[in-house]
Amino acid sequence: MLWLKALHLIFMVTWFAGLFYLPRLYVYHAQSFDQISNERFKVMERKLFFGIMTPGMIATFIFGIWMLAGYAWNLYSASGWLHAKLALLALMLVYHYYCGVWLFDFKHDRNQHSHIFYRWMNEVPVLFLVGIIILAVVKPF
Repeated sequence: MLWLKALHLIFMVTWFAGLFYLPRLYVYHAQSFDQISNERFKVMERKLFFGIMTPGMIATFIFGIWMLAGYAWNLYSASGWLHAKLALLALMLVYHYYCGVWLFDFKHDRNQHSHIFYRWMNEVPVLFLVGIIILAVVKPF
């Protein structure tokens, strides 16, 4: 089970790397007005979302579900911290989805948001990370 936990954490870090960096790319992309920069950002964003972030998310869920099925659900299903963590994960899926929506908006040159909006969105994964780590390590409920 320690191997599952290690793999879960490795891919969680990979996923969060993308969640932290992609909105930062959107900040810079929203500030760019020349075609060369615009196309460069589109390539970087696509590769990050589909090549790193989404595979990291999928692997995180695979190993997390494996741990839940293997032992964690039986141990912690009555604990509120696990339900709170799963709720935060569901919200992260929504955030990940919106990162993809913004990716396609930029891809089709129809971004509706300013760089300030993306600066705020860049802070959202920090809240998820802090909450999830505290719930998983401290198990406060």
